[in-house]
Order: sequence, then C-alpha cells, then structure tokens
Amino acid sequence: MTVGTPDNLASSTRGGVGQSPHRPDGTHKVTGQFAYSSDLWHDDMLWGMTLRSPHPHARIRSIDIGPALATSGVYAVLTHEDVPGTKYYGLEENDQPVLAVDTVRYQGEAVALVAADHPETARRAMHEIVVDYEVLDPLTDPVRSAFDPQAPQLHEHGNVVRHQPVRVGDVPSARSRADVVVTGEYEIGMQDQAFLGPESGLAVPGEDGGVDLYVATQWMHTDLRQIAPCLGLPEEKVRMTLSGVGGAFGAREDLSMQVHAAMLAMHTGRPIKIVYNREESFYGHVHRHPAKMRYEHGATADGRIVYATARIVLDGGAYASSTTNVVGNAASLGVGPYIVPNVEIDAYGVYTNNPPCGAMRGFGAVQACYAYESQMDKLARELDVHPLEVRRINAIHQGAAIATGQVVDTPAPMTEMIDRLRDAPLPEAVESGDVRNLPGGVSNTTHGEGVRRGVGYGVGLKNICFSEGFDDYSTARVRLEVVGGEPAVLIHTAAAEVGQGLVTLQGQIARTELGVERVSIAPADTQVGDAGSSSASRQSYMTGGAVKRACEAVRERLFHLAAERFDVPAEQLSLSGGKLVSEHSGVLVALADLLGDAAIEETREFHHRPTTGMDPVTGQGDTHTQLALCIHRAVVDVDVELGLLKVVDMTAVQDVGTVLNRVSLEGQIHGGTAQGLGLAVMEEIQLADGKLTNPSFTDYLIPTILDMPPMRLDILERADPNAPYGLRGAGEPSTLSSTPAIAAAIRDATGLQIDRVPVRPHDIVRPVTG
Repeated sequence: MTVGTPDNLASSTRGGVGQSPHRPDGTHKVTGQFAYSSDLWHDDMLWGMTLRSPHPHARIRSIDIGPALATSGVYAVLTHEDVPGTKYYGLEENDQPVLAVDTVRYQGEAVALVAADHPETARRAMHEIVVDYEVLDPLTDPVRSAFDPQAPQLHEHGNVVRHQPVRVGDVPSARSRADVVVTGEYEIGMQDQAFLGPESGLAVPGEDGGVDLYVATQWMHTDLRQIAPCLGLPEEKVRMTLSGVGGAFGAREDLSMQVHAAMLAMHTGRPIKIVYNREESFYGHVHRHPAKMRYEHGATADGRIVYATARIVLDGGAYASSTTNVVGNAASLGVGPYIVPNVEIDAYGVYTNNPPCGAMRGFGAVQACYAYESQMDKLARELDVHPLEVRRINAIHQGAAIATGQVVDTPAPMTEMIDRLRDAPLPEAVESGDVRNLPGGVSNTTHGEGVRRGVGYGVGLKNICFSEGFDDYSTARVRLEVVGGEPAVLIHTAAAEVGQGLVTLQGQIARTELGVERVSIAPADTQVGDAGSSSASRQSYMTGGAVKRACEAVRERLFHLAAERFDVPAEQLSLSGGKLVSEHSGVLVALADLLGDAAIEETREFHHRPTTGMDPVTGQGDTHTQLALCIHRAVVDVDVELGLLKVVDMTAVQDVGTVLNRVSLEGQIHGGTAQGLGLAVMEEIQLADGKLTNPSFTDYLIPTILDMPPMRLDILERADPNAPYGLRGAGEPSTLSSTPAIAAAIRDATGLQIDRVPVRPHDIVRPVTG
C-alpha cells in the first residue's frame, strides 16, 4: 500500500493536508459567539432537574413526589416507574439504572426528575421530593472488593467487572537469573476530565411520537443504541444532532442527561432543557479510574529486563461504564514499550461504591505507565546507569513483540527518540531574585533557600483506535456540486468535534483529494452512518479515512465523466485548483463547467485492519490497531522545606507518523501534557467514605497558564503504511509520559521515592516523628 504524504499528493490546493488552515469554528470560539449545548433555547421549553442521592450506598424504601408535584409551575415529577422502556443502560454492560430502582450505589446517583417552567422552580420542587433511605455501609476499597470474599456484593454477578491475565514465558525461572530485582507499590488518584462546558442539552418531542435530541456527546450512535430502548422507541424515532461541545476527554462517552431530558419531553409534550451546574457535573459524569498497582522487575547486570510481574487494580466505581476495555488496555500495555521475555500481569476492574469511572484520555494506559516508568527509574538507580540508558537497552522496535505477543509491524523509533531527547538542551538556572520563577510564585513563600532542581523522564506506549476485535469504523458522505458558480464540497459525518480540530481536518482532506477550496462541514447527526467515538485518538485515522475514501469515490466518478466527454484515459487525469488536468494535455476543463447542474455524492465506510481479543488465560493476541510513542523530559524545581514545586520545563519527542495539521498537532501534545501535569501534581477527586468532598473548580485544581511551563517539541514522522496518509494518532500519548516524567523529576530533586500521584506537599515534606 502506498502512503500518500503531503509531499507526493497531486493537489496543491490551499488548506490541504500538511498545512494549518484556520479552524472554521475558531473565531466564534475565541470571540464567545460559538453556540454550546448550554446555549440551546426553545420558546416553549421547560427546565429539567435531577434529584440525586446524598448517600454512596442505600436502599430506597419509598419516594413521595406529592409535595413536588403540588409546587406551582411544575409539569412533571418522574421516577423509575415512569421509564417507558428498559430501565437499565450502559456502554458495555446494561448495569446502570436510568433512575435508581431500589438501591443507590454511589453519591450523586439519579433518583427522580422534575420539569418546571423555570430552573429555580424545578430546583425548589426537587428538594420537595421525599426519599426514605436505609443507609448501608459503602464499599470503597477496590482491593477489598476484588479479593475479600466477605466484602458486600454490589452486583448480582459479583464485584469483579473483568480480570485479565497476561502470561509470557517462565517468570519463576527468569527470577533466578536476575542480578537486580526492584519492586514497588504505586497508586494513582481519581482524576476528573474537568471540561469547561457542563453537561447540557435540549430534547424536543416529535409529532411522530419520537424525540429530537440536541446534545454534547462523543459518540451519538452509541448514545442512540442506549437511549432508544430506555424510551421504548425504535432508533429511527430518536434523532440526534451534535450541539457545541465544551470539551470532553472521555467523560461524554457515557450518557448523562440524554434519557432524562427525553423522558420529560415525551411525558410533558414540551421541549426540555437540562443544564448541570458545576457541582452536579462532578456527580454526573465518570472519572479516571484510580489504581493500586504492585510491580516487580528483574534485570541482568548489563541492564536487560528478564522478567516483570504486575497486579493492577482499577476502581470502576458503582457501574461498569468502559471498565472492561480500560482493564484490557492496562493489561496489554502493562509493561510498556519494553522487550520483556517473561511476564505475569493480572489486571482487575472492580465495582465499589465510589463514583463511576470510565473513559479519560489515556484510558488504562496512563495508570500502567506511571508504574512501569517508576520501575525503570528504580532499575536505573540499582544499576547505576542513566535513566534513559535502561530504557534504551530494553526499547521496543519494529519486529519486536509487546506483552500480548503482538509484533510491532510499523516504525517504532524509540531508541532514536531517546537519543534526541538526551541531546535536547536543558533550561538555564532560574534567577532566585524573581519570585515569579520560584515554587509558590508571587505568594512570596520562598526566595529560593530550599529549592532544589530535578530532571526526570517518562516514556509512554498508547494504543490508537479501538482494540480487542472491535469492528471499528467510520462513515462519511461527500457531495460535490456547483454553488454560486464554483465547485463546492459538503462533508457529512456523525463524528463529534470536541475541540480536537476534526472539522478542520475533514476540510483539508477534501481539498487535497478533490482540488476544491470551498468545503463545508454539515452538522453532525444520526442521519448519516456511525462515525464511532471521538476518543482513542481515532478520529483522524477513522473519520479521516472515511472522508478520504468518499472523496476518492467522488473523484473516480468525475474522472470517468471527463474520460467519456474528452476521450482521454481516466488514469491520466488529476484535480487541482478547481480544474481537471490531463497528464498530457494540461487543463481540460473547470470543474464547474464539467459538473453543470449535476451533483456527485458518495458515502463510504472506513474500517481499520482487524484485531483480536486477548486470550482470557494468557492475554495473547493481536489486540491493537496501531501503537504510538511519546517521551517526555521534565525539569522541576522543588522547595524541599515547604513542599511546593514548579514545573520549569517540559520537552517532548513524539512520533506522529505524518503531520496533517501542525498547529492542531502541537495543540494536542501541549494539551495532553497539561493533563498529565495535572495528574502529577494537583488534580484529584477527594473522597471520604465514598462521598465527594471537592466538587468545584475552587477545590478541584487544574493547571492554568501559570502552571504550564515552556514546551519544546521534537516531532518525528515515521509513516504507518496501514493508516490514511501514514498518520499516527497523537491526542493521548503525551498524557501518559508527562506524569511519570514529572514524578521522576521530583524524586531527583528530593531523593524521595514518590509512589503516588498527584504528589502533595506532605509527600515532599514528611512529618517529623520521634
């Protein structure tokens, strides 16, 4: 298969693949004119509100909605008894109730709905609903949930959502050959996706008994597959249109207000708008799985790893969400981008009475990466070699196999990336006279007396697209016609633009393939085939591939039309600048003249190469479509007396296959790094006996522009021949490697063994005992 790169594509149209045209939604977003889902309005609409459980675990004895219904301005109060169809839904398992039936399993679980003529009226009525709870002890320890036979059983089929082993070689025998053995127990806290646009949307009842939903989501078709059965409707009567999405990062893969708004709309016969406030948003979506991990690595004296063992326990919270696949990623990538001939991994995803956890950028690979990279630093110290050297000695390469036995059959330039990072210049020392450059900043807590500088490294291996045998595909419809006297292209997909720049890229592909500068993107909806989720770094690969194929089909029809009209071989034709060009005769005709009043429209699906599931006993299989590498170096200043720190510099080397849009690409690497930084030093959902104690951006801290350091990017292009244009998904890998790099830099500065993230001041300044 020939890889088309920007250098060898026939089209030279402005704004094509490899260039960085302005985003079509960019100006409106910057100026505040962009319409997000929370801006939706209907003249006749009512406001919906959700009553949520205050308890992490309780039985519901009774619900009295009478006082709420009696509130002036209230049009409906609904409970699980009013669900018109099936009462349960879920991404992978239908284990989550639309509204709590007889038990609540986490604080914030939806119990009842209210519709009223004003949001404050709905809020007052919500508080008038009387729920009689029998409070139960919550199960909040995932390790106990997984291994204690006396632990309460939270679901009928037990507490373990999935256990995935990986077995390679003979670990006991290899252990005897190891000259150096390092062990560690690591923990990752619960991170929130922290998107700025809260869950919101509008449901409008249809005259046919169906409903139109305008929502911010990541995957409309999987929403549809869950929503329609709950409403008791065929899928064709639930029409979904993507509204403006204010960030996602995985949290919008699960349903939030969709079924609730539709239920209220169908019940009242009026449009229903639901908008979560920030506190409710923290309760109303999934978070990143916290993890407790135990690792052991053995290596020879020359630094070669001979075996690794790992036990990874992921806290899935009250419902399964995407835990099954998160476990698969953690297990299959559990020893990272290293050649390890003997492996024993056991990855578990379990139920608890903590908030549900699901997709977040990095999806299982983030947790494992922090642990195996911490182990690499321990090995380097024991072997007395540079941290990059132990990674270089054991680096995967094309032709090597990862832990699942899958052979890396595309470029994997890890050693080159390590060498390039090693050679990257380090930042200059900070002048301590300017407190803005010190930990604590302008709070004037230090003038540099206790500040130590550390340097750390992290390498991450991330799967791209969906894995484990999932038939991952995307659909695109492309229409070419003459509008206002010039050729124009309309692209229609169901792919969710969540801020990553997909709407820009679709236009770039059409300009490249059809040589037409005027390209429009139709609103994404379910009136076209499935485009899959805007997750797993897959949309450029999958929807980009579908748009490319649809454009190629349109182009083929154009060439046949021209070949018949001008009696030239179709294979000698090309498109450029809105004109049809012959290899021998030059410009034949303008596209507008060739098309006239006709339109050419084609719809195509794009499927990636097949993958297989993991063997349930050995974990072996060709489970992943594509693998991507990113390496970070972090420079951190730590005040060892006060426990404060400042990330001074981040340098990243990433292989992206082919650059399709450099501005968007750099933004993705910066953004992923920022979320990894947040996980390393500040972001954590705080729970006390299953209750969330910091559901606000006052108490849940995320990096700001003042927390992000200058970044140096070294972008490699080693094309993947299996991918459109040779691209390699780039949205997630930087999230993996930035967190362990920062933790390693803190270790380097303090001499402490940092085994948990986020790192807190008391992890650096240990209390004095005596």
